[in-house]
Parts: sequence; structure tokens; C-alpha cells
Amino acid sequence: MFRHQGKSRTLQHNLRIAIILSFVAGIVNVTGFLSIKQLTTNVTGHFALFINDVSNLEFWKGTIYFLYIFSFLLGSFSSGFLIEKIRETKRLNVFVLPILIESLILMAIAVLSNFNYLYPDLIACMLLFAMGLQNSYVTKISNAIVRTTHLTGLFTDLGIELSQLFFPKSHPNREKIKATIRLRVYIISFFFLGGLIGGFLYLRMGLQLNTLILGALILLISLFYDDLRFRVILARRKYDQQKQKRTAE
Repeated sequence: MFRHQGKSRTLQHNLRIAIILSFVAGIVNVTGFLSIKQLTTNVTGHFALFINDVSNLEFWKGTIYFLYIFSFLLGSFSSGFLIEKIRETKRLNVFVLPILIESLILMAIAVLSNFNYLYPDLIACMLLFAMGLQNSYVTKISNAIVRTTHLTGLFTDLGIELSQLFFPKSHPNREKIKATIRLRVYIISFFFLGGLIGGFLYLRMGLQLNTLILGALILLISLFYDDLRFRVILARRKYDQQKQKRTAE
């Protein structure tokens, strides 16, 4: 799921990672908004507010929206930089560190919020940094097929692909189009589901920012499961090779 790249990556790999990460992004999106009344999974709205303040010559007021945008950008840069750096050393799965950092950020926000150590703007910057990390590494893993932190581009792509189904002559590869549509629907559905569960835990269960711990746990469990599954597959291949070797002898 996290390891496969390039030609070895299949639709099933993308579906699995899309389900997990869009669900986490949905949790972060709703939890962040309920807590600090700011969008924390994308920067489109923040950019509009930043431009509005600058156009009204309220430069200092617009600084906070610039920091929001920069935090997302810094997260994306950090993820890309770490992936390229680890890829050079080849010491471990290149996506492990960005995922661990995202998980730690979500947990840190949850824990520190219980002691009132965090200001709303700092929470927003930390969540946007975490979502920048996620958007960057999932883009690299899936070769830009999967995006999980915002839905604008997804709905655009979904609309285009649905329209293509009405023109089979121009777009004969209907199975591929349907597979891509299914991927978009999964991402949107699990983003929505993550938001629903996040909202329920925040409001009804009274967990507030502790809701983010669920997102962090999902990431860590998925990472552990993916690594365990990979090791089991390697062990099975090694056993089969040894068995074939003994049979040949």
C-alpha cells in the first residue's frame, strides 16, 4: 500500500491508501473547523482572505493567512525533501518518516490542547503543516492519482470522467474510466465519513481536539500493518524459493 510505486502499483493499492488517508483528512477537516473555525486541510479559502486583506491595505491582518498558506507549503516541502533524502540512503521505506511526523503532530495537538498550551492560530498552522505532509506523500506514492486533503479537484475530475462515459467513441477505455471514477467516489465517501465520525466524537462524545488521536492511530496502525504484510510476503517468497531449491536437489 505504502511501498509499491511506479508500474508495480495497482488500483487496489490506490484504493486502500485513498480510504485511509481521506478518512483521516475528513477527521482533521471537521475537528479543526469545530475547534478553531478555520479550514485546516486546504489553503484555497485562506488565499482568498489573504488577497482580500492585502487589497484593503490591511497587511498585518493578512499575515496570519499567509502563515496558514506557508505552513501547508512547508509541510509539502518537508515531506518531499524527506522522501528524496531517504530514497538516496535506501535505509527504509521512504514514506515512513512523513507519516510518523504527521501522526506525532496530530497526537501533540490533542495532548497539548488539554493543558491549554496551544493558541488557535498555532493549531491551524500545525494542522495545515500535517495536511501538507499528507498531500505531498500521497501524491508521490500514487503518482498524482490520489489526492485526499481537499475535494475541489476531485469533484472536477469526477465530473469530467462521468461525462466521458457518454462518449464511448471518443473514450473507448470505459473500464479504466470506471475504475478511476470508483477511486474518486471512495475518496469523497471516506472524507465525508471521516468528517461525520470526527464531528460525532468532537461534539457528542466531548473529545474535542482529542478526536485527532483517532486519526493518528489509524495512520500508525496502517503503517504497522503495511510493514507486517510486506515482511510476511518476503518470508513466504523466501520459503517458497528454498522449497523449490530443495525439490530441485
